[in-house]
Amino acid sequence: MMALTLPAATGFLVSAQLGGDRVPGPVFATRGAHATVAEALSTQTLNTVLVHAGSAADAVARSGDTALVLAGELYNREELLTLLPAGTDGRTDAQLLLALLGVYDLHTFRLLNGRFAAAVALGDRVLLATDHAGSVPLYTLPAPGRVLAATEIKALVPATVHSPPSGRPVAEARRVRRVPGVHQVPAGTVLELDVRTGAATPSRTWTPPVSRRILPEAEATAAVRETLERAVMARTGGTTPLVVLSGGIDSSGVAALAAAHTDGPLDTLSMGTDTSDEFAEARVVATHLGSAHREITVPTADLLGQLPYAIWASESVDPDIIEYLLPLTALYRALDGPARRILTGYGADIPLAGMHREDRLPQLDTAVTYDMATFDGLNEMTPVLSGIQGHWSTHPYWDRDVLDLLVPLEAGLKRRHGRDKWVLREAMSPLLPHETVTRPKLGVHEGSGTTSSFSLLLMDAGVPEADIHRAKSLVVREIFDRVVVEGLPPAEVSTADAVHRVSARLKETE
Repeated sequence: MMALTLPAATGFLVSAQLGGDRVPGPVFATRGAHATVAEALSTQTLNTVLVHAGSAADAVARSGDTALVLAGELYNREELLTLLPAGTDGRTDAQLLLALLGVYDLHTFRLLNGRFAAAVALGDRVLLATDHAGSVPLYTLPAPGRVLAATEIKALVPATVHSPPSGRPVAEARRVRRVPGVHQVPAGTVLELDVRTGAATPSRTWTPPVSRRILPEAEATAAVRETLERAVMARTGGTTPLVVLSGGIDSSGVAALAAAHTDGPLDTLSMGTDTSDEFAEARVVATHLGSAHREITVPTADLLGQLPYAIWASESVDPDIIEYLLPLTALYRALDGPARRILTGYGADIPLAGMHREDRLPQLDTAVTYDMATFDGLNEMTPVLSGIQGHWSTHPYWDRDVLDLLVPLEAGLKRRHGRDKWVLREAMSPLLPHETVTRPKLGVHEGSGTTSSFSLLLMDAGVPEADIHRAKSLVVREIFDRVVVEGLPPAEVSTADAVHRVSARLKETE
């Protein structure tokens, strides 16, 4: 069973180098204490700044000439321990990972089901690894003699300013906008870097399945319920998590399974604006489960004003993704009090094609294939969204085992009897009210009115309706440049000012 607290570390900046220089002081959006750890190995020195909630030592492990740093957590610890000799020290996730590396080397990362980013120094090599979904973003700045890596772009920006990088290419990795030499480690990948040259070799550790499974209805629904239940249990560890509840099938399913494995009433939370909310629908589920429920209303003007925080946290420049993440950012920022472990229903629509509302099965399966092939680098699962308030969020629908089940299901199980996400609705039907199981899909950006409000803000600034999507992209990029590249605090960046500047530029090009 996983630890009952937050992960030992929720972010890091590491420097693996031939010399012993320390890393520059990093800036993180993730809230937490900072701890500095140095491990001098025979060939290189691993200097680390950890963001943690009180257990930094548990995020670092060393044996002989190998040292590693782990941000996040593993969800299949019991399975992993069976691969090691009895008595192996696997008390922490970092120690367990270190023991596995001694047996499997970089192939270890093909065994892991978790939400993590990891950096390992061994010999003259550095391994940088993401989980199967890249749900904890990881970025690297490699150069001859030194490899930098961090869980947030902004932590690497000072190094690009004070010491211009050599610009070593990283195969298959996405370059970061306007931050020279910095690349994002792909999801489900371990990068093997030579610390002497900075050269990187990628190895995939997970890819979305492209084959499809044909299962009887009853077998498919039972498998979905059981696999999702294991994913929820692994993320609660017997604690009382907080579940973000919209009243839709995705979040309600997670809440129902969490309630079944929580002592006492479950904690649930819903968010809306003064223009739109899903409070009534969420209340139905909260009453059914007997949860301790709370509703938070964020005025629309305040919601749009928090756009810099959503971009600062996610470090994404995709306007559609930012619209999804903005309500969550506002919700997390409104959560005062002690750090919480938060479960969400976010992400179910991607493997189940829930947003496409498509009856034609070939087109539905095409949508699943496309979405699973293009999610990487969007950062929509990043824990920094809740981390800016000190919380730790996790998403059971993007558990590796859940994805390995949901993605390959043939399209007729996802759209069946005229219902979207049929197999999930059928799997959750014994646990939830009928009106919840049959409720039509509504995205978080729709239920909160985010999309329409953002569009209206642009139109009020003079942007023609035909240019709205382009204008949103320009606004997001402008704010990204201010809060990530230039390092301005999000409180000092105005959404309204960015909108007016973009509107003025568009008028100049007419």
